[in-house]
Amino acid sequence: MSKLHVKSVLVLGGGKVGSTVADMIAQYHRIPVTLADQRTAKPSSDPLVRQITLNVEDETALAGELALHTVVINALPFFLAARVAMQAARLGVHYFDLTEDVAATNAIRQLADEATSLLMPQSGLAPGVIGMLGGHLAGHFDELYDLRLRVGALTRNATNSLRYNFTWSIDGVINEYCNPCDAIVNGQVVSVQALEGHETFTLDAEAFEAFNTSGGLGTLCETLHGKVRNLDYKTIRYPGHRDAMNFLLHDLRLIERRDLLRQVLEHAVPHSREDVVILFASASGLRDGRFEQETRVSRVFGAPLRGKDRTAIELTTAAGVVGVFELLLQGKLPSRGFVGQEQAPLKEFLATRVGHYYNGLGAAAAASPSGQELAEA
Repeated sequence: MSKLHVKSVLVLGGGKVGSTVADMIAQYHRIPVTLADQRTAKPSSDPLVRQITLNVEDETALAGELALHTVVINALPFFLAARVAMQAARLGVHYFDLTEDVAATNAIRQLADEATSLLMPQSGLAPGVIGMLGGHLAGHFDELYDLRLRVGALTRNATNSLRYNFTWSIDGVINEYCNPCDAIVNGQVVSVQALEGHETFTLDAEAFEAFNTSGGLGTLCETLHGKVRNLDYKTIRYPGHRDAMNFLLHDLRLIERRDLLRQVLEHAVPHSREDVVILFASASGLRDGRFEQETRVSRVFGAPLRGKDRTAIELTTAAGVVGVFELLLQGKLPSRGFVGQEQAPLKEFLATRVGHYYNGLGAAAAASPSGQELAEA
């Protein structure tokens, strides 16, 4: 694999995450970025980030802009992922996105055989870096028994009954709470229900819960099938959140009326920029004939970037995709076809210019959650 020279990068979606991606590339790589959004572009004197107005549902306009760039990073809602990837593959443009949607990823995979460029969806936090971490830990065991991956984007000061404020996309939260979830149980790939698999644990004397959500594993189930007995991904929240969401989704049957659910949540649950991202991974199995466990824990808080305050979820999501973009530049990823996040080596990712946002993932944690185990409710 050879190094890739990129003159400019197209970032689709000028929201909080998309603008953070653009600024992160400008800050750490000094590469010009075109930041495109359907809203009218704001005047800017930024020499590295050029803002334009673009409607990606206009296929002619989208194709025209893609053709001007070597790489596109798609930070649009999940339902636009396949549309953009199809155009990128047709034009030979390297493609990354942040989607958690399984159907969109499967559609992108179908483009891979004919693609002359890299197609790497699910390149954010979860799916994304958490899959890279899972693949890394799996390689540390001669025989892998259990691999548990947990991620939470949490409000630091939630005061409502949900114990939650929105720190990212409402559509993304609804999608992961409503759709089936992949897992491996007793060596078999299975589909489990979102919000099920409830467990509680403490971390640094603070109480949390976790439960199944969709999309967080990316392609890791397929990669580790036949190599692990049990694999699952769960979202971390404060205790009580799961029961409240279960009431809304199932007791009130709003899972059948997602548009109404979105209206309710948007009206009643505030957004917050005071957040923390927690990653926890635990692997156990045989190593040199002995049963062992290895864990990783990382907490990430918000920080400034190019003179703007960024939340933890913005930084971790952006760093996930900018890190693998850097690996592509360095020739450390395949230059064509579909690539799963776990194909990117964690050590190489953490050594990128943005790897420091994931401090703590490179070394085993001093201790796992209380009791060494997560308690199933």
